[in-house]
Amino acid sequence: LAQLLSKDTHERAIVLICPPLSMLPALVMARADASVSLGAQNCHSEVSGAYTGDVSAQMVAELGASHVILGHSERRAMSGETDSLVRAKAVAAHTAGLISIICIGESLIQRESGQQNAIVKAQLEGSLPVSATSLNTVIAYEPIWAIGTGKVPSSEQIKAMHTVIREALRERFGVSSANEMALLYGGSVKPANAADILTIENVDGALVGGASLDMESFAQIANCARPRVARA
Repeated sequence: LAQLLSKDTHERAIVLICPPLSMLPALVMARADASVSLGAQNCHSEVSGAYTGDVSAQMVAELGASHVILGHSERRAMSGETDSLVRAKAVAAHTAGLISIICIGESLIQRESGQQNAIVKAQLEGSLPVSATSLNTVIAYEPIWAIGTGKVPSSEQIKAMHTVIREALRERFGVSSANEMALLYGGSVKPANAADILTIENVDGALVGGASLDMESFAQIANCARPRVARA
């Protein structure tokens, strides 16, 4: 992957791969340098205890990860993860020194009924712990109806939702901290649309799904990254 990235990509962006947990140790060992960061797709909410089969945030960190994805829509839908559980996992991740990537997003029914802003703001409020800062937390907006479907919201829809999220963060954490917190867009991001999506106001990066399974496609998306814009 590092060979497919432009020479200045790492100066403009953090390139992160979050593989299945079983692959994480091998990728850590195979990584020639730290130019590509590694993360996990989930962690447990408790530091320790009798939770057979679960993996704590500390274990994830010990495997060599720097990030962990929390509250992905599939886990919310299929594993019944609530905002409060995602919040507890984020606290555990922060305690272990991990950067939490907290996912939020609305369903198609919620979008069509005009509830998207209220739903996303409620998820944001419920999922972010008081320990969240711009240094240990990233927010990923992933409209559920666009994940793996090939359907992509319009630039206006993405901009509008990212504006809602940024304003909600400003109300809770203050303008300075909220402006520094990275917001990602996720949902059918591809090489063909990445450049346009990454120029939308308040979009600081992408949470790439299916396209990340092809190394060349993922590299093309990463090479579209632009430097973070300072916000007043």
